[in-house]
Amino acid sequence: MARYAKDHKQATRQRIIEAAGRRFKKDGIDGSGVSTLMADAGLTNGAFYAHFASKEDLVANAVADQLGAQNANLEALAPGRAGLEQFVRAYLSVEHRDDPENGCPTAALLDEIGRCADATKQAFTEGLLAVIDDIAARLAPDNPPSARPQALSVFAMMLGMLQLSRALADPKLADDVLDQGVHDALALLNVGPVGSPALRRT
Repeated sequence: MARYAKDHKQATRQRIIEAAGRRFKKDGIDGSGVSTLMADAGLTNGAFYAHFASKEDLVANAVADQLGAQNANLEALAPGRAGLEQFVRAYLSVEHRDDPENGCPTAALLDEIGRCADATKQAFTEGLLAVIDDIAARLAPDNPPSARPQALSVFAMMLGMLQLSRALADPKLADDVLDQGVHDALALLNVGPVGSPALRRT
């Protein structure tokens, strides 16, 4: 009975974390109250403090969980540089841009994470570096640390392109930004056919 209770509590906690991660990416951390977060998980407000010390505690756990899921998705792609091309094209796709709730936590939450407590920043740093190190390992299998600066630079560029595309009111320009981002990222990573830059089309 005790084992069941422990497993049930852990499963409930994970359900809250996953639901909160989606809600944070959709409405922002500041825009997501505890009552909404618990309702998303099918629970009442009163159950919150049985699982988390504070909202900040939940934020740190949700950020870690979201980045862990992103890294798992990256690891599941084709090995080596072929997987990098898949990652770039999926990341800078219209589908990803238009579905932040199920997309990259960094792109959706970066500005807010910068204002969060140290625990959340630490969770973000560790989770992001796992993603970056997977990219680096694909770029330089024999010496992944040597490729970490390049991986960070390219990911930051992709992140900015995605955020910019989401902010633009001009649909064609927003799509062109994504196309240009794919072109630039593949060129910087030296993987796949890069084609012609989208923003220079006549």
